[in-house]
Amino acid sequence: MSSRHARRRRLLALTTCFGLGLLPIAPPAQSAEDVALVSGAFRRSIQVSDIAHLAETEEARGLLRDLLKLSGQEPAQVAELLNKKLDVPLVLTSRLMNTRIGEALIRRIAQIIYPITTSETSVSVPAIRAAVIGALQQPEGLTAVSFLEAYPNPVMAVNLPALFAVIEKAESIAGLVQFFSDSPLDGLKEPKP
Repeated sequence: MSSRHARRRRLLALTTCFGLGLLPIAPPAQSAEDVALVSGAFRRSIQVSDIAHLAETEEARGLLRDLLKLSGQEPAQVAELLNKKLDVPLVLTSRLMNTRIGEALIRRIAQIIYPITTSETSVSVPAIRAAVIGALQQPEGLTAVSFLEAYPNPVMAVNLPALFAVIEKAESIAGLVQFFSDSPLDGLKEPKP
């Protein structure tokens, strides 16, 4: 087995152990500091702290404020999306991410978001898995901000053309969030006591 496959298996085992609660909960050694918006040679970075600030205060600052003005988005609406919690169980989510369907979904997401240094799926797929599991372990659960704070690379790239292609298929960003947070996962949630 090549060292790349061995490294991937170790990362997968570690992620699964976190998901199953076999290892103590610890913050990631490294988390995203910037989100780089990438389109060809174009690249602009937004600090994760600015995104978290918007989610907490509904007040945009820096480049994020300028982008919201240009796009005509209300900071309060964007803050609501950033704080939208996906209520899914940790163990089940960890298991689902390692199925063929989960792998296919993560590979599609990995075409949109990936570490800035490489878009190789052998790196981006485990990074997404680690961020989801890390975010689910946080008190606030899986939100956009907790995902970014758990993403194991200092700069997460967002491929704008790929993102816009997905958004075109949804009526709106709110519709996209609603799609991922509603019915497909309802039947999979653990019953509440």
